[in-house]
Amino acid sequence: MIVADLVQFGRSHGIACVARGSAAGSIVTYLLEIANVDPIRYGLLFERFLNPERVNPPDIDIDFADDRRADVIEYVRQKYGRDAVAQIITFGTMGAKSVVRDVGRVMGLSYGECDRLAKMIPFDLKMTLAKALKVSPELKQAYESEESRAS
Repeated sequence: MIVADLVQFGRSHGIACVARGSAAGSIVTYLLEIANVDPIRYGLLFERFLNPERVNPPDIDIDFADDRRADVIEYVRQKYGRDAVAQIITFGTMGAKSVVRDVGRVMGLSYGECDRLAKMIPFDLKMTLAKALKVSPELKQAYESEESRAS
């Protein structure tokens, strides 16, 4: 109900806001006008949102227009009390293979070239580029001998 309140406030004040992720599979979020996609019409799976095997409880991701986010935060503080509102942030990290693929594309390398280099990086959840250069002779050779082919 709180999320529905935030979305209703945003929309009634011309603030673009949209629900995304697994919440779209819930008829409740649709009926509360949090999500604007009818999950029955599109055959979305409710189990993506609420599943007994899921480790974490469900959440509803809402994106508000960047230039009006402060208005929504102030509304929440006024309505629910400053002592009951907190802002959080999450930081994500990218694996070494993903970094090579993304940076390579930014540098103008072809998908095939990025993929070739990424495949030289050994699979390890804690792999870094520095470690990959030490443990992968093939990657080290490419690093030392190949010029950037970026266009």
